[in-house]
Amino acid sequence: MSKSLFTTVDFTKVILLLLLVFNNPIKAQNQSNSESSVISYDLKWSERTALSILNKYPQAWQLDGNDRPKWDYKMGFVLSGFEKLYQKTNDKKYLNYIKNYVDGMIDSTGNIKKYDIKEYNIDYLNPGKLLFNLYDITKDSRYFELLGKLRNQLETQPRTASGGFWHKQIYPNQMWIDGLYMAEPFYTQFTVKYEKGKNLDDVAKQFELVQKHFVDKKTGIVYQAWDESKEIGWADKQTGTSPTKWGRGIGWYMVALVETLDYFPKSHPKYKALVGYLNQISKSVNQYKSESGLWYQVADKTELYGNYVEPSASGMIIYAFAKGANKGYLPSSYKATAKKSFDSFVKEFVKVDKKGEINILNVSSNVGLGGKPFRDGTNAYYLSAKPKENGAIGLGAFLLAAIELEK
Repeated sequence: MSKSLFTTVDFTKVILLLLLVFNNPIKAQNQSNSESSVISYDLKWSERTALSILNKYPQAWQLDGNDRPKWDYKMGFVLSGFEKLYQKTNDKKYLNYIKNYVDGMIDSTGNIKKYDIKEYNIDYLNPGKLLFNLYDITKDSRYFELLGKLRNQLETQPRTASGGFWHKQIYPNQMWIDGLYMAEPFYTQFTVKYEKGKNLDDVAKQFELVQKHFVDKKTGIVYQAWDESKEIGWADKQTGTSPTKWGRGIGWYMVALVETLDYFPKSHPKYKALVGYLNQISKSVNQYKSESGLWYQVADKTELYGNYVEPSASGMIIYAFAKGANKGYLPSSYKATAKKSFDSFVKEFVKVDKKGEINILNVSSNVGLGGKPFRDGTNAYYLSAKPKENGAIGLGAFLLAAIELEK
């Protein structure tokens, strides 16, 4: 009798499960039909991504696998997407995520914990962009004080002989392409908001140096770095450039342009030049995408053995295309290109797990130049960077691209 009862119960469960399966068809790529998801597939990609990040990394400093709090450009990049999502939705959980990160990193007087200006690390400026809105919303004087301190770093940041910001104190005479993203949107917003735009010529000069020294005349795309002294081991002895055109580096530069243009006045004489730089790099990089519309780790060597399409590079370029078109900096056709590439990104890199959480596959790990052991910046070096799941730059790039394409 007991055996008969349990058989009946089990049979009923099977029937109910079958009904659930047939009445709930798969709504998105890779959705599991064995469990109901925590994050709804009916939400837009931007919110699904942000909610996934909140679930995986309850504290923003945990992004990228960090095991302790850190004032970091990667956190700043991802949280810039949360800031845009908060402005779009007015949902306080996105603002609180940003605020909790910043509050955990600064003391009662507005000093960043473990920050040393003498390092002159240009990466430290990037999270500073979050302070503008935090101060406007809360009027907490710590945020205003810290904005000033970060601005003061630029005042004494070492420069190359021609006026370009060094990437760090430990990298003399070197500009790195990602430094344009780290500094110039912050610098532009600060000088327009608090200095009546007095340093806009200096902002434009940084981009002018890139166009003069980083852009490869053959391909029209940028190298990763430039040593004006031509002394470091990775530098070309004639040009001073590093050997490789890195996909993510190109993405950093394009994002630097579209986000600097957010604050750069149209009336300024250098405005049209910046728009021109964006159009030039966009036209060039569009010739180096895969058949499906994605971009490579080594950007200009699409057939190189071991080369691969890479999500952080692809996501940033998609975002720059979409934003450039939405803002009118680029022809409207770039919006359609961005949409097609975004769809390919989802197919190639996005895995949705049983909880409905977004995971970004095969994000290149962090790379750099020089240092000990010495990083030579060759194609082989960039291809040796081990890809990982949910690298912060991949998550941030996808989030920003999704927000822009949903406009």
